Amino acid sequence: MSTAWAGIPILAWTQASGAQVFLVHSPAIPMVDVQIDFDAGARRDPADKPGLANLTASATAYGVLPSADAPALDENALSDAWADLGASFGGSASADRMTFSLRSLTEPDVLQRAVALAARQLGQPAFPEGPWLRDRPKLIAARKEANTRAATVAARAFAQAVYSGHPYGLETTDESLQRISVADLRALHASALAPCAAKVSIVGDLNRAQADALVQTLLARLPARRCAALAPVAEVAPLPAAVEQRIPFASAQAHVLVGQPGFKRNSGDFFALTVGNHILGGGGFGSRLTEEVREKRGLTYSVYSFFAPGLHAGAFTIGLQTRPDQAQQALDLVRDVLQRFVTEGPTEAELQAAKANLIGGFPLRLDSNRKLLDNVANIAWNGLPLDYLDTWTAQVDKLTTADVRNALARTLQPQKMVTVVLGAP
Repeated sequence: MSTAWAGIPILAWTQASGAQVFLVHSPAIPMVDVQIDFDAGARRDPADKPGLANLTASATAYGVLPSADAPALDENALSDAWADLGASFGGSASADRMTFSLRSLTEPDVLQRAVALAARQLGQPAFPEGPWLRDRPKLIAARKEANTRAATVAARAFAQAVYSGHPYGLETTDESLQRISVADLRALHASALAPCAAKVSIVGDLNRAQADALVQTLLARLPARRCAALAPVAEVAPLPAAVEQRIPFASAQAHVLVGQPGFKRNSGDFFALTVGNHILGGGGFGSRLTEEVREKRGLTYSVYSFFAPGLHAGAFTIGLQTRPDQAQQALDLVRDVLQRFVTEGPTEAELQAAKANLIGGFPLRLDSNRKLLDNVANIAWNGLPLDYLDTWTAQVDKLTTADVRNALARTLQPQKMVTVVLGAP
């Protein structure tokens, strides 16, 4: 067992099953939040069935199978059981991971029953066909409605161009939803979920022994097996050249997106790029893009930039909306601001202002158990040091303008970016 004993001590250990557990004891309120992550996110969806991971995780709420000590529960009975406990449990999938989350009071009787119910939903979901056949048309209808929105169409075109065939860019479609069956949901659940594959993050009023027992119960109904190494997923390829798409769309506002593959979450440039992006477009009214595009020229109400790092290089994105007749002017200005920032880096005044803002706001990243759990799960999933939260402000504070400039130059290529302009003449 290893421990980071500082402002936020994180206990970490591996159970005999292979499950990795990360615990922060937070006794302020009698509650516990638990997050269970598996390497079964959308990046591992079959190419012809994107959306399978998320559907599998969410479909565990359709009901649970009977067991020796409890009868089967359909989706209504399962929902009522959670309501009676005043607790919650559910699943979803992001690009990298399939996630299940539990929240419960730590009063012993309530917690015991909540963990037992969560173990059934996690390990013995029924995956009945009826609810899936009922919900699939609803999902297709929701997709059709979303496709009438300019922002959806622009974002899809941007993602497909940036990721260029990588699973990060795959999109759930009407056709892929029609291809996914209950058998697919059951097969993915059986193959991807096991105690040895779980990373469990816990924040709440539990000590180590209590947390260890909770995890053992929570994972007890999953198949006990050894986990083989998963097949590697290809990296996101750098863009060989600039890509520009002009998409006609009847919209009062033109949507402009500019970007490229960014960096992986384990990159040593993470802090420098976080600060650099804060100065460029992530810092709201204090950012360069807002100053140049909104304040000086009034071309948009809002302009922003962000990185989305993951196990692979997530997208770097600059986005804005503007009047269609101003779209080209706004785009030219964004490109100019970006090019100058990558070439020159931030000024010393910009760097100090960004540091003060980020360091001053750091406590707000940890001011609830849910936010703290998000950070602990981030540490667990990405293999970050256990003292990551204790050294975060020091990592930001030690950066120089050269550090930020060099990280930007290593990562961003303004001459090789995707540009999507939707709704402009």
